[in-house]
Amino acid sequence: MANRWQNDLTFSDVTPEAVFFNRRKFITGAAGLGLSALAGPALADKLEPNSWQEITSYNNYYEFGTRKEDPAKYAGALTTEPWSVKIDGLVERPGDYDLQDILSEMTIEERIYRFRCVEAWSMVVPWNGFELADLLDMVGVRPEARYVAFETLYRPEEMPGTRFPVLDWPYREGLRLDEALHPLTLIATGIYGKPVPKQNGAPLRLVVPWKYGFKSIKSIVRITLTDTQPPTSWNMSIPNEYGFYSNVNPNVDHPRWSQATERRIGGGLFSRRVPTLMFNGYENEVAGLYDGMDLAKNY
Repeated sequence: MANRWQNDLTFSDVTPEAVFFNRRKFITGAAGLGLSALAGPALADKLEPNSWQEITSYNNYYEFGTRKEDPAKYAGALTTEPWSVKIDGLVERPGDYDLQDILSEMTIEERIYRFRCVEAWSMVVPWNGFELADLLDMVGVRPEARYVAFETLYRPEEMPGTRFPVLDWPYREGLRLDEALHPLTLIATGIYGKPVPKQNGAPLRLVVPWKYGFKSIKSIVRITLTDTQPPTSWNMSIPNEYGFYSNVNPNVDHPRWSQATERRIGGGLFSRRVPTLMFNGYENEVAGLYDGMDLAKNY
């Protein structure tokens, strides 16, 4: 196994819950002393990173509704135990894998990642999980495999959003195999050391931090290895707006909004737009995956 990924973010970028709530006292005091205008971007980053509340209450999970508050409101009805994942296609050991059997074979790590939505908002999230590469190694990838396809749970009786034709359900996503095997690519099992909440994609979700958030498919029930590029939900629905790759790129705008800057969720008093980083700040790690590609055409 290759060397594990080394993080460049720490908990100075993601405030623990207690610090998040205490920050409001600091802000109030600073305003009273006339210090708010002097705080500046660096101090703002320390005071306004993302809390558990922000991460778990501001979500896109259209199976539960299209408003940001809908997943937290309705996802409580989702049954996540028992849970299994079908792994099939071009693998040596296909089958229906029980979640607990998977977890017993995986090494759970903490990964603090930037998270960037295609809608031009962002967070910093402390995930817990395991590298997708380790799961694929467990099932054995056949030499002819080139892509990995993913599928979300489809259970209309528990997912009110699926009663509307927002997308062609179930939700589907995909990666090129080398993207899937990259050390940054995570299967998340937790946030802040707690199990992934249902509104955030319990019990297993993909996290690909250099891509827009819709690529990080939630509540995974199927993983398929294939030799052809798999269909993906947003690309099938609006192909001129959502490409297969969907790498974070400040130089390629979405047709309906600029990607040059982003709005950090939870900024509060110090909220501001900041420049978008190429590949969401992971350019050194992943740019080599796309050598020779036109990233405007392969958006």
